[in-house]
Amino acid sequence: MNKYLLILFVTWNVIVYFVYGYDKWQAKRDGWRVPEKVLLGMALCFGGVGAWVGMQSFRHKTKHASFKIFVPVCIVINLVLLYFLTDFNALEWWLNK
Repeated sequence: MNKYLLILFVTWNVIVYFVYGYDKWQAKRDGWRVPEKVLLGMALCFGGVGAWVGMQSFRHKTKHASFKIFVPVCIVINLVLLYFLTDFNALEWWLNK
């Protein structure tokens, strides 16, 4: 895997993890919350792993069906897209299909 893409992927997932933690912290304080669409959008945009780890470690959004279903689906989508982005043979195969 391209090391720069891996660094970007890990960095983004760490950011997503902390956003989930921030939203949980704000929920406890009755403060400004991150909209659910933003949280789910971050998961879809290559942040699925960070979202899932954040959900589990902060016990945040774990009872919402949309998060319980959508975040694992995002992880699969993210990993498949990463595979196609990093494995040029797979990308070439897909384009020539």
